[in-house]
Amino acid sequence: MSKVLIIAEHLDGKLNASTARCVTCAREFKAESIDVLVLAADVGAIAAEAAKIDGVAKVLTVARAENAHALAAISAPQVAAVAKTGYTHVLLPSTTFGKDVAPRVAALLGVAQVSDIMAVEGAHAFKRPIYAGNAIVTVEAPADKTLVGTVRTASYAAAGMGANAAPVEALTLDVALPTHTRFVELKQGKSDRPDLQGASRVVSGGRALGSGENFKIIYALADKLGAAVGASRAAVDAGYVPSDLQVGQTGKIIAPELYIAVGISGAIQHLTGIKDAGTIVAINKDPEAPIFEVADFGLVGDLFKLVPELAQAV
Repeated sequence: MSKVLIIAEHLDGKLNASTARCVTCAREFKAESIDVLVLAADVGAIAAEAAKIDGVAKVLTVARAENAHALAAISAPQVAAVAKTGYTHVLLPSTTFGKDVAPRVAALLGVAQVSDIMAVEGAHAFKRPIYAGNAIVTVEAPADKTLVGTVRTASYAAAGMGANAAPVEALTLDVALPTHTRFVELKQGKSDRPDLQGASRVVSGGRALGSGENFKIIYALADKLGAAVGASRAAVDAGYVPSDLQVGQTGKIIAPELYIAVGISGAIQHLTGIKDAGTIVAINKDPEAPIFEVADFGLVGDLFKLVPELAQAV
């Protein structure tokens, strides 16, 4: 039977929704148990939140001062040590955090990593996207080795919370941690809008906006809808918005219930990032734009007229 270990992603004492999405993926293994590992300096609130996720059998915690910040070099040896205590699978979200930690854990365990799991075919067989999402491949991992994988969180809904009350167990690991990596500072954008990767509604703008100043109509519509704001790579490269708003193959992979693409042509790299969205609305003056091929609803016309009208109607 499979025994799954999920590494919790958290920031500022709060659990990231990606952890609950990994639990949904882990359920498809029909595992004997699904445990969550919390690495932090102060594990209390994070562990309590993780214990409420439906399907979690146990929450393991390692409270060390070195875990105050999520440094891959520090986390990986601890994850590998816990994985060796009988776990068949180690899962992390396919986020910046997971992509940083998972390869190091795999290397320490001497196994190959399986990336971007989007469907489980069996205990060691998975589907994952390749060629910018243009094709889906089935991969198989050795059944006699610990599997280390990252989960494409856009492909899974978050497991429910509140009905569960998993026990919390504190671990003391005899693991020497490297000293060559140290935390300096964290710089991140502050916004009252929802987080882009977890938002149920997203309004994105493209190069057709023409300037960062013109992006204010995107922000206005997003605020009316209670939505997060995204952007195409072209808009980011042009300097209209910061890179943390980029959606697509080289940006964030998202799966909101509603995605509104404004002035975005729909290059394959962008479509890769929204393929799991529920409803896609496209606004573009070019009726031949590729975005209309995937859109559920399309508006052809001047975005500078249509978007304000839409915001007013909302």
